[in-house]
Amino acid sequence: MAPFSRRHVLALGVGALSAARFRSARAQNADAKAHGLSAFGELKYPADFRSFDYVNVDAPKGGTFSQLVGSGGSTFNSLNAYIIKGDVANNMGLTFASLMTRALDEPDAVYPLAAQEVTVSADGLVYRFRLRPGIKFHDDTDITAADVAFSLTTLKAKGHPAYSSVLRELAEIVAEDKQTVVLRFSPARGLDAPALAASMPIFSEKYYSTRPFDETSLEAPLGSGPYRVAKFEQGRYVEFERVKNWWGENLAVARGQYNFDLIRDEYYRDREVGLEAFIGRNYLFREEFTSRVWATRYDFPALRDGRVKREVIPDERPSGAQGWLLNTRREKFADRRLREAMIIAFDFEWTNKNVMYGSYERTHSVFQNSDMMAKGEPSPEEVALLEPFRDRVLPEVFGPAWVPPVSDGSGQDRKLLRNAGDLLNAAGWTVKDGKRVNAKGEHFTAEFLLTERSFEPHHSTFIKNLRVLGIDASIRFVDPSQAEARTKDFDFDIAIARFIYPQIPGSTLRNYFSSEFAKTKGSNNLAGISDPVIDALVEKAIAAQTQVELNTACRALDRVLRSGRYWIPHWSKASHWIAYWDQFGYPK
Repeated sequence: MAPFSRRHVLALGVGALSAARFRSARAQNADAKAHGLSAFGELKYPADFRSFDYVNVDAPKGGTFSQLVGSGGSTFNSLNAYIIKGDVANNMGLTFASLMTRALDEPDAVYPLAAQEVTVSADGLVYRFRLRPGIKFHDDTDITAADVAFSLTTLKAKGHPAYSSVLRELAEIVAEDKQTVVLRFSPARGLDAPALAASMPIFSEKYYSTRPFDETSLEAPLGSGPYRVAKFEQGRYVEFERVKNWWGENLAVARGQYNFDLIRDEYYRDREVGLEAFIGRNYLFREEFTSRVWATRYDFPALRDGRVKREVIPDERPSGAQGWLLNTRREKFADRRLREAMIIAFDFEWTNKNVMYGSYERTHSVFQNSDMMAKGEPSPEEVALLEPFRDRVLPEVFGPAWVPPVSDGSGQDRKLLRNAGDLLNAAGWTVKDGKRVNAKGEHFTAEFLLTERSFEPHHSTFIKNLRVLGIDASIRFVDPSQAEARTKDFDFDIAIARFIYPQIPGSTLRNYFSSEFAKTKGSNNLAGISDPVIDALVEKAIAAQTQVELNTACRALDRVLRSGRYWIPHWSKASHWIAYWDQFGYPK
């Protein structure tokens, strides 16, 4: 796979050298060569593997693949995918190579791409990468160790927080010679940090010597990956053409992949128009995200006669989490009791049945559907981690993991709304003339930030219940560019977001939950979580040396996060809904 793009940086779980390899290196008191890096356990693939198991090495090259980007409402105004500015085009990671790249059938493993080999010091802090001979940028100039050093240094200093945050423990970057780059990490680095660094895109130092790195641009950047930008129309489409005779084409990590001559990403601001474009064969592949559309709209001639295929693909990965994030930087959301009242007011059971055709299950945890999710009473190991903070957390943290209450499905569960009203009263928001007011007489207003009207039905009953409670709730529709700008600047009351991190999370957790990133514009800490206990537990997770330690730390973190009521949990399903024009094949 190509290096991750800004849109997906936290979804591509990559890790570091296995604990077993570290122990071996220490015992021998010598550097150790590795043909791949993984946070925990042995690597699946041996040093001499020919290809990943999930590809067809005999797949033909050629043809076009086109798809809808997102689910409608997406746009772009920049091809610079690695900075905080701008709305970036999708899939720009296809145009760049990296030192190492993911194996998608392992939770966290990476294997050499631009690097030929990696040697790890006995203490696991120094990584010496030897580049392959003959690797080049798309202008036929050599990729050198100086380019790698420039790339990592620049991303650490000027890159989007999604990148700079995971490079913070990269203490030193040295190009020893044209083919060798050495990365030295601080002792505090998480086990995921080395491989995250090795998976970063490689930029041309010469190219950026005449261009600012940290500015938006619609000039296609000089890359080194399997594709290059062929043409585009701002906000409408981008075409990527396969690089013929790409230097990585026959490497084990690329064999059987990058088969299409042309990949075209289509952008539609309106979800309905995007669906009609698919029915009209304006693009060939679509993932459906709207249950109503999946249940009612896939009944058109091309589907009935078999020219379009519709499939449900099981998804056994951790689902992450999605929900309404409450911006606690705003004083009105500062009280935990008020936030819990809002959670109670959302009738998931009614919404799932009447709006989403019963397709989803309620999300409880930021680590939903994984071994890192807290369940029931805390284990003795979790208690041991939490005990030092007993006087700084709520008693519920030491009891059963909190889950939102289940409604009667009526859309207006009176018992639950009474409980929500009691919590609002306790938080100092009382009813006056049918409106919630605080001691200053200020009305409680809550604005949901949205970019498309297809999500409006999911809000309607929720907003109705909030108004029953005296909360003046409303929806503010903005275009995608404005929504992205406002969330980057934390200029919102309530915004929808997902928690997406690697299957083996580490340094990326800071970006979502730590106090430092509550103040960092463009970070994923949209709720403004700022709690020393959460900071400490995040660091415990990052410092974990085994999978068991990581799971325990994340479960403890999950309990404290849930006790804070920072978000109104949404829903998830363990599958993907896809539809495509019947001209593709793929390995079973």
